[in-house]
Amino acid sequence: MLTDSDRPLYEVKAGLFKGLSHPIRIRILEVLSATPEASVSELLDATALEASHLSQHLAVLRRNRLVESDRRGSLVYYRLAYPQVADLLRVARALLGEILETTERQLLDRSGLPEIPPRAATPAPPPARAAGGHS
Repeated sequence: MLTDSDRPLYEVKAGLFKGLSHPIRIRILEVLSATPEASVSELLDATALEASHLSQHLAVLRRNRLVESDRRGSLVYYRLAYPQVADLLRVARALLGEILETTERQLLDRSGLPEIPPRAATPAPPPARAAGGHS
């Protein structure tokens, strides 16, 4: 198995982004970006997940070296492994904002689009005749 130092940088980057590729993991990282550390119970409250699901997401984040943890007695605390993770989330949020603004401007500026005439009304079908009788 290749270690990170043996793999091309783009493959290592792809692994990092795989670690970020779930909305719940982004939420966990956002919570941890706002505080020096959070206990598992605080993360459970912030994400409304079941403990087993939170544990799975935290394992992915640990495996990708995005978070670190410490056990203190019966509690486990998590923190960002690197402050740059919070920077990455801020840049992603700013980029997403710009993308959404551009999309909104494009939707509002429809001047280059051809007009589509309204569809002609189709006549209503004749009423159904009652079965078995003459009028």
